[in-house]
Amino acid sequence: MLSAVSMPKNVYSEINLHMTWHTKNNAPVLMEIIENRLHHYLEHEIRKTKNVFFHAVGGTENHVHVAATIPPSLLISEWIGKLKGGSSFYINHEIANRKLLSWQDGYGVVSFGTKDLKWVIEYVKNQKEHHARGTTKERLERSDEDEKSQRPLKTA
Repeated sequence: MLSAVSMPKNVYSEINLHMTWHTKNNAPVLMEIIENRLHHYLEHEIRKTKNVFFHAVGGTENHVHVAATIPPSLLISEWIGKLKGGSSFYINHEIANRKLLSWQDGYGVVSFGTKDLKWVIEYVKNQKEHHARGTTKERLERSDEDEKSQRPLKTA
């Protein structure tokens, strides 16, 4: 699926990522039937990417969240671009039979330690509840490219 840098076989890594991206203009097009097919597509594509471990997919009507563990040889920007492009093509041509889904440019990606894997998976799976209750985590919701978002968030 993707070009990868050749790596020696004796490499150990734990590169856990939380990724998010939004629909174009934050349009609320990810209704239940579209969302279910989209999530199934993303899970399938992620699972078939060599040496990538899928953990969770979730979202709301205007954005998606994914948690996965990747190898150090995977080019993140290329991979996310293929997930976004492939998923919109799939939804538009196989499900909706019209141009329904377009993604905004950009994405958010945050790495996290393996000890945080459980809560990140729960966060991804429970997006609707987090948004309804106002319990979202700012650093896991960011996907914009404005100047403010380029500064790391303070952790304390």
